[in-house]
Amino acid sequence: MNQTPNKSSLELLKEIPSIDELCKILEIEKYPFPTEILKKELKKTVASIRKKIIANEIVNNIKKIVLDKSKESLVKNTSFGIDKVINGTGIVLHTGFGRAPISKEIFIESFEKIYPYSNLEFDVHKNKRGDRNLIVQNLINPLVGSQSCLVVNNCAAALLLTLNSLSENSEVVISRGQQVEIGGSFRIPEIIKKAGCQIKDVGTTNKTHAQDFVEAISSKTGVLLYAHTSNYRVVGFTNEISVFEMSKIAKKNKIPLVVDAGSGCITKFEKFDMPTEKLNKSYFKDGADIVMFSGDKLLGGPQCGIIAGKKKYIDIIKKNSLYRVLRADKLTFSILDSILRTYKSNSKFRSENLALKLLTRTRGDLEKFITKLLDNLGTKIVKKYGIEVITTKVEAGSGAMPINSIKSSGITFDSRKITPNKISKRFRNCTTPIIGHIKENRFIIDFKAIPDDCFENLLKTFREVLK
Repeated sequence: MNQTPNKSSLELLKEIPSIDELCKILEIEKYPFPTEILKKELKKTVASIRKKIIANEIVNNIKKIVLDKSKESLVKNTSFGIDKVINGTGIVLHTGFGRAPISKEIFIESFEKIYPYSNLEFDVHKNKRGDRNLIVQNLINPLVGSQSCLVVNNCAAALLLTLNSLSENSEVVISRGQQVEIGGSFRIPEIIKKAGCQIKDVGTTNKTHAQDFVEAISSKTGVLLYAHTSNYRVVGFTNEISVFEMSKIAKKNKIPLVVDAGSGCITKFEKFDMPTEKLNKSYFKDGADIVMFSGDKLLGGPQCGIIAGKKKYIDIIKKNSLYRVLRADKLTFSILDSILRTYKSNSKFRSENLALKLLTRTRGDLEKFITKLLDNLGTKIVKKYGIEVITTKVEAGSGAMPINSIKSSGITFDSRKITPNKISKRFRNCTTPIIGHIKENRFIIDFKAIPDDCFENLLKTFREVLK
């Protein structure tokens, strides 16, 4: 049978629609993206197809190929830069996924409070300029035991601002064992230097004693710093000076004691049969003058750094011009205000605090959720992929409770039926990605960090992947 002869490359090139024609056919005005950028992407797509035509790699269906590739390019380049994923890692405070999850109820409430305007820095009763920190001060102080507080955009900013305010051009005395590096190459020594202070490190990596601090203090000393070691612990032949011991030295020498508490625990997690960390309130009871902590970790709120402590020191910090550079915005304050109101006490909180709700769910709760999902998928799918319910242990995430694990439950897939990498890729590339993890040659989806109200979306995604 004779084949129809191919048209010449020149004739094929004439079949390519113009950019303006493509724009009309594909209705690029409907895409939420600048038109000029979209046109540039279309030109790149067309140029690529031209090269393939000239190289005889494409010989027919030119218009269809151009339209398909152009549409694919538009979808790829106009997809939201940030979009939702389902967290199947079990790590509730996952840094890659935005740390503490915020419930829909809190988001809606927070937006309603500030739309279209808010009293962020206006006192409606006195009809004059106000202080944004007063929005949350009366909520934070009772929870942590402080006299005053202020909010900046993260805990690193809190440390930088505090040290620059209280110890610029002076020495910050800190144990060598607490000069930590955490995610994103954040290093305590570098923050101290950026704050305009000199480091006076004392003790050794594994042992620091009270006398080390006593001997280090001089007329150059500005601050004693205690840094929570966040995502690791030194164990074995060790000694760490306590905040209580440091406070006695600080008071005797009239030097402020600053504590970087990291994840900033407010909740008594032992009430929920979980590992816990030292409460922020305990640091103040031990004599700390300033305690700083993150808003988006164990507190369950938005990204921010909270500086709490004695009023005389907070007032000094607030007057620093750097504060204006680092202060938090209206949305952060609105969400933080709503999150703080979910706390009834240090051991009771409302379910709208999604991070705490997820962290404290029991294995029994999770197994009911998993059973409901598998029942909806059906026996055929479960057998086809060898889906098995397993008990797991997970981390809280973001450096919180670093050496302790939390009880959880999940599912795994039979690697003889589908390889871990293949099933992982399928779940990551679906409409709503589900991110699990591979352990001991098994792909696992942990349910600790999957909210109950994600069930329908979860089921839809499973059906999309497990065809």
